[in-house]
Amino acid sequence: MQILSPELLKNIFTTQKETSLFGKWITFKNIENLFLKHQEVFEVKQLGFSEHQRPIYKLKIGSGKKRILLWSQMHGNESTGTKALFDLFNCFSNCTDEEFKVILKECTLVFIPMLNPDGSEAFTRVNGNNIDLNRDAVDRLAKESNLLRAFLEEFNPQFCFNLHDQRTIFGLEGSKKPATISFLAPSEEETRALTKGRIQTMNVIVAMNSLLQKIIPGFVGRYTDEFYPTATGDNFQKLGFNTILIESGHFPDDYQREIVREHTFYAILQGLYHVATSTDFNVFKPYFTIPNNAKIFYDVIHRHSNPKEDVAYQYKDEIINDQLVSKLNKVDEKDLKMKFGHNEIVFESKKH
Repeated sequence: MQILSPELLKNIFTTQKETSLFGKWITFKNIENLFLKHQEVFEVKQLGFSEHQRPIYKLKIGSGKKRILLWSQMHGNESTGTKALFDLFNCFSNCTDEEFKVILKECTLVFIPMLNPDGSEAFTRVNGNNIDLNRDAVDRLAKESNLLRAFLEEFNPQFCFNLHDQRTIFGLEGSKKPATISFLAPSEEETRALTKGRIQTMNVIVAMNSLLQKIIPGFVGRYTDEFYPTATGDNFQKLGFNTILIESGHFPDDYQREIVREHTFYAILQGLYHVATSTDFNVFKPYFTIPNNAKIFYDVIHRHSNPKEDVAYQYKDEIINDQLVSKLNKVDEKDLKMKFGHNEIVFESKKH
């Protein structure tokens, strides 16, 4: 298992980061001109249209036999993976490092950087018809779901990368650290059996986690493998397409998810490199050493001398006057003794 050099990756990210993209609200208008920027190196084609007739693009690069499909912003308000992909596009367009040459020689990569442009415009999880694309894999009521499924079957990838953002409530079981990146090899059915496909998916995650433990030790979690019958990853895995879920989460004081973006970039690049350089995808047991995600955080907790008076708050994002605004809302939680705040304010008791 070949793990990339953290020093090399840091230098690459610093020089290739797509600086035109920043923050959590990334819309089609923000990335539209970037497709033109990369069309000399990538094959850039329109996959189709969203429900509200916004274009959905795919970018293709590489000439290898190993086919990998990556998509982001299936949920419109989850943009960290999108930013990381455009950082990666800059690398493939500009970098001459041997690691990138190996990936492009061994793999054929297709990226769909914004599957849900309607949701991204409104900064919502759902699409333009109020459908959660990640729960539409069976009914396929949405145009976007049908576009993804049709291309999946046409391209026939060996691996898929399903890029999402997770809420700030997630930390790591047995730890006081937030879940900055969480991985999942989805189950194919309710018993969560270790099928050949799941084992191969776990193997790639083991490589990505090995890298991240060198960079952000103790900040990587494992998302629940409860089987969701209508979820995209579960169904693609069941169909024989190994699907790696990457959930980009929270890092201390990183509410714009710019530090998390960097670590998402590292994870994706390591995953691609591992697929490119590996012939054996059967090592999987270290996957189960990754701690489970746990709902143990709130954004802010006010601590009082009497724990029963503690109060938790959580940010809620919404678009107001064409600006993304984060409002702090009180949470109805009675017992906060086993919870942590990303920010905690301690109020001293009044002395009489």
